[in-house]
Amino acid sequence: MKNKPVIAVVGATGLVGSEMIAVIEQLKVPFSEVRLLASQDSVGEVYKVGDQESVVEVLDENSFKEVDIALFATSAELAKKFVPIAVEQGAFAIDNSRQFRMDKDVPLVVPEVNWHLVSDKTRLIANPNCSTIQLVPVLKAAHELAGLKRVVVSTYQAVSGAGKAALDELWAQTVAVCNQKDIPIEEFQHQIAFNCIPQIDVILEDGYTREEYKIINESRKILGLPELRITATAVRVPVFHGHAESVNIETERELSPEAFLRELGQREGIEAYPAADEYPMQINTASTDTIQVGRVRRDESVAHGLNCWIVADNVRKGAALNAVQIAKRLIEKFA
Repeated sequence: MKNKPVIAVVGATGLVGSEMIAVIEQLKVPFSEVRLLASQDSVGEVYKVGDQESVVEVLDENSFKEVDIALFATSAELAKKFVPIAVEQGAFAIDNSRQFRMDKDVPLVVPEVNWHLVSDKTRLIANPNCSTIQLVPVLKAAHELAGLKRVVVSTYQAVSGAGKAALDELWAQTVAVCNQKDIPIEEFQHQIAFNCIPQIDVILEDGYTREEYKIINESRKILGLPELRITATAVRVPVFHGHAESVNIETERELSPEAFLRELGQREGIEAYPAADEYPMQINTASTDTIQVGRVRRDESVAHGLNCWIVADNVRKGAALNAVQIAKRLIEKFA
């Protein structure tokens, strides 16, 4: 690894890819070149990264020559094809898709939680699901303080988690409702404007969605707790940016709201709201880096239980920032 590596951003013109470019500059990640890769439709677009201007190139099998770190913000299908090529050509690959997350030989990393899994032999690192990224640092704090017994998660996820077209659809539907026009429905199963849809991703045979199983299985893997009792319900809400989660945590031992909030406030990347009448909201999270936690209170229905509300920018902290933080730590550790 060079002190100033060549960094490739794959899927550079999408929501997550373009945010990765911004975060590289804002975190002052050292590089000699940022190579932007996308589909033929985006070739020729120009992005400014630091003092450099980078022109979008088409993604193909020859895109990763001399690349040190490849950040993937693509579909699972494209990741399946191109991540192995990047690794074979000598790059560290950080993949944001679901393709490699549950592979037992691939570390699924949130730097604040399980960076110790990354070694000089690691060539492929999976970036978790956006909802998981903002959840597991909070769960880790609870586990280290009092031992996790059971977790119940309900997510309220912004439409930006479904991409640019989903953002456009929410806006178009909102305008149509206000003007009493026909409602265009293409990106979601139902109208999303002024509505909540209790389905994200496909519904599986047991009634859970694939999104819900991402939260369950990824949390277990990242925390190193394969038997953790955790369940989830994922809901799409008519919010442009920012995912929220209502989380019920049952612990093995006593953990007061005050002690939990004190600990959260000392943790990297977490902002705690100790006052009951002050709490984070999705509308205030756009372009922020922190996981924001509020409404921490006792669950009196069990011996040792807490309820809390967790909010974060899903495109930034829930995807781009986590991936670029991994890249920056790779440079610091192995350059």
